Amino acid sequence: MSEFTIEHDRWNTSLAKLPKAPPIKLGDIYGVLPFDGVRNPSSRSSVSHKVFMTYKTEANDWKPKVGMMESAAEAAVGLQALISPELYDLSFQPETVRYIDEDGARRSYTHDILLTFRNGFRRLVFVRNETSLAKPKTKRQIEAVAKVTPGRSADDMVVVNARDYSRQRRENLFRMHLTVFNPDPEADEITLEVARRLKTLYLMKDLFPRVPIKQHRVFSACYRLVARGEMLANLDHLLWEHSRIEVAK
Repeated sequence: MSEFTIEHDRWNTSLAKLPKAPPIKLGDIYGVLPFDGVRNPSSRSSVSHKVFMTYKTEANDWKPKVGMMESAAEAAVGLQALISPELYDLSFQPETVRYIDEDGARRSYTHDILLTFRNGFRRLVFVRNETSLAKPKTKRQIEAVAKVTPGRSADDMVVVNARDYSRQRRENLFRMHLTVFNPDPEADEITLEVARRLKTLYLMKDLFPRVPIKQHRVFSACYRLVARGEMLANLDHLLWEHSRIEVAK
């Protein structure tokens, strides 16, 4: 019988277990600051989506810098922070702490994200999927990690549920990030002014024939205005010309 058995054929629907692969090592990139996290999270995984991207912050004089994330949810949290005008700096994999778990074993944990705001407030972000967060063991891990994290590292630590960042929300945040870092203040001002006056505004496309600039500028302006909270849209749906959109009150 064994000679007719094929591993992972139709009777075995589980994912094939892949051999462990080392983390990807990036060489120098001209004009781009290197990744400076304490841990490279890019080793192979069958359950998480590793993400590499470049990003800019005021702390780095707006020079592009490499960021490495362990999951798409971490990337989405980072992108949402980057489009905030209150952010000064952002670091991925900023610090590793060591703690003793409930079984007495020594463990290490690397924080996902460190946010530094313009007022000097520093926040660590712990990103995890909803299934894991529902487990008492994870809650105890979070408490242990918070306890051993030095006060000099951050002013507080928040926990983020990866489920809050649907695939479509992540895609919208990615495009928002692109538009925010390609500013067009004139388009933003004109688009918002028309949107405030327009009594029949319902879909984004309602603005196109009424705003006296090219359509692609209006489209990008809508993304930036939503990113800044000056216009509202459902980010769990595709943000495009047929999206419901309104001016924030």
